[in-house]
Amino acid sequence: MIIGFIGFGKVSKNLMRLIKSDDIAFITSLEGRSPKTIENIKKEDIDVLDTFKQVVEKSDILISANSPKSALNVAKKYGKYTKGIYLDLNNISPDTTFEISKYTDNFVDGAIIGKIDSDNPILYFAGKSSDELLFLSDFIQMKKVSDKIGDASKLKMLRSTYTKTLSALLIESSEIAKNSNLEDEFFDILSLTEGSEFKDKAISRITNTINNSKRKSEELEEIINYFGDEELIMVKAALKKLNR
Repeated sequence: MIIGFIGFGKVSKNLMRLIKSDDIAFITSLEGRSPKTIENIKKEDIDVLDTFKQVVEKSDILISANSPKSALNVAKKYGKYTKGIYLDLNNISPDTTFEISKYTDNFVDGAIIGKIDSDNPILYFAGKSSDELLFLSDFIQMKKVSDKIGDASKLKMLRSTYTKTLSALLIESSEIAKNSNLEDEFFDILSLTEGSEFKDKAISRITNTINNSKRKSEELEEIINYFGDEELIMVKAALKKLNR
């Protein structure tokens, strides 16, 4: 079994760490990669091919984990060469998953729930070919949503409307508390109702959001574009906050 990666960030690195088997090999390419990404790839136990076209052709499972904005272009460029499963793990809208499915056979719509660099992320997936990925449940928590492309992405989007909006609110509230010299007391009083682990989780959420604000802004833009007919006052406010 060969698993290939297009894109090599936190998603790819942690999946390699979690999926440990002598029967599974990982491949990618340095083609067009940034110096930082090339450095990270060279640190991993992964076979490096000359081009991504070769990676796609040799992979039994191809994982696209880039960014929301590049997901469709990657599928247009490489989807036609895929012989096995094409699994997209980018935070994209259901509309984008439908478009991607036009450019590749055996497409699976995937969504990672939880921090990908944690020890227990959960992979939600949808699509008629998704049963072929069930063997990965030996290494990572898996949940099939349905055979319908777009369902996994839609669930992830709905979750993001809550988590990313909450993160923006936490950033704003904690900034005010800090300016008032009440930051510790702010988290302590919230912990009375939110639970003893709230402070650590909230600080982690704030840090992660600030450090990845560009990517999270892209994800919020996808949400707004997809659910455009719904009332999204808080989501739009969160996007403005992250952009600032």
